[in-house]
Amino acid sequence: MSTSVSPDAARVWRAARAPLVIVFAVLATAVVLSLSRGGDGGALDPESASEDGSRAVARLLGAQGVTVETRHSSEGLDVRGATLFVARPELVEPGALRTLTREAASVVLLAPSQDTLDAVAPGITELGPLAEEVRRPGCALPAAVAAGAVTLGGTDYAAVLTCYDGALATDGAVTVLGGQAPLTNARLDEEGNAALTLRVLGGHERLVWYLPSPGDPALRGEEALTDLLPDAWVFGAVQVGVAAVLLALWRARRLGPVVTEPLPVVVRAAETVEGRARLYRRAGAADHAADALRRASVERLLPALGLPGDAEPAAVVAAIAARTGRDAGALLYGPPPADDAALVRLADELDALENEVRL
Repeated sequence: MSTSVSPDAARVWRAARAPLVIVFAVLATAVVLSLSRGGDGGALDPESASEDGSRAVARLLGAQGVTVETRHSSEGLDVRGATLFVARPELVEPGALRTLTREAASVVLLAPSQDTLDAVAPGITELGPLAEEVRRPGCALPAAVAAGAVTLGGTDYAAVLTCYDGALATDGAVTVLGGQAPLTNARLDEEGNAALTLRVLGGHERLVWYLPSPGDPALRGEEALTDLLPDAWVFGAVQVGVAAVLLALWRARRLGPVVTEPLPVVVRAAETVEGRARLYRRAGAADHAADALRRASVERLLPALGLPGDAEPAAVVAAIAARTGRDAGALLYGPPPADDAALVRLADELDALENEVRL
């Protein structure tokens, strides 16, 4: 007696064959991408918009004139005159990290271990774990005093100067943060997190954001998972990727061209301005906000005054005086406002000046 495959089973197999191949290809591609990224998933990456990424920090620093340079390898790393922030110091060989930090103007380490501290900042000692919660400064460090309460924890340290119950420590040249909460997109707007982050990382015009990744010559001498895989496995993964692309092209021809459809998404024009204003207010950065208002007013006044874009302040003030009869030097180029109320008055006066010039 012989067995045969029923027509129904054959049809089911033919129908399920293509989806199974697609699923396998997608899973294989996901594994390859995960391995190539070293498993970080964008955590503390200044280009990542995920909850544990740091894109918001990078953009806020950029708005204050700080150039953020993301580096995933120590090779060719130039930190002269810059702040060096090491997001994953536990991955780097302590001796290599000591060499990197020598030329930096200042160094910030995130949750370093004791062997790293012994090499880079021997005056700081790791004490143990510390619960993450809202903490008061409890110190005289200007950055902490200006920021006030922040969400911080992770690791407790002892040093000449400690803040937030030991979650922030410094020996003058090296600053240590016990946890990453103030640096993440999800927690930046809590308490004084933004203010503390801006002051700790924005002390110089350049910030080198060092996020070690596989292939970095400064990594500790432990083999990565990708180094343990045979070459044939990598070649096979590439073959699967090529097959997935060919399959997608084949299915696309059968399904026809993609039809685009506009989506009715409306975003308020003032949303970006309001968000930046809230960040400036939380960070206590009235001086930066005033500078931005003044620069924008001058840029709008120059065409109305018939002046070039690179006109000197004296020429701008003279042209306004000739047009309106008032001295606008202090308004456009004076000291920053003392508080939020003064900032609001400055904005109103700048608006009034623009209206006078255009009349």
